[in-house]
Amino acid sequence: MNKALGIETRKKRMRIRAWRRGTKELDLILGSYVNLFVNNFTEDELALMEALLDEEDDDIYSWVSGRIEGPKKYQIALESIKEKNCKFS
Repeated sequence: MNKALGIETRKKRMRIRAWRRGTKELDLILGSYVNLFVNNFTEDELALMEALLDEEDDDIYSWVSGRIEGPKKYQIALESIKEKNCKFS
C-alpha cells in the first residue's frame, strides 16, 4: 500500500479489503480481526497487515488455520489473528 496516503484512509481501505476476500471464511476471520484491532495498529503493524492482505486467499487461510506454517515475515500478524480472533480444531 502507499504510505503516502493518510493513515485513516489506509485503515478504511484495510477494512474494505479484509471484508471483501475471495472466501466467506476469510471475510469473517480477517474482517472481524481488522474491525476489532485496526484502530490500535502501529504504523509497522498497519504496513504488515497491508502486505498480508496482498497475499492469496488460499495461502492466508492455510496459515491462519494452521494447515501450513506462514512466512516468517507474517508470523506476528498470523499469531495475533489466531490468538485473538480464531479458534481452529
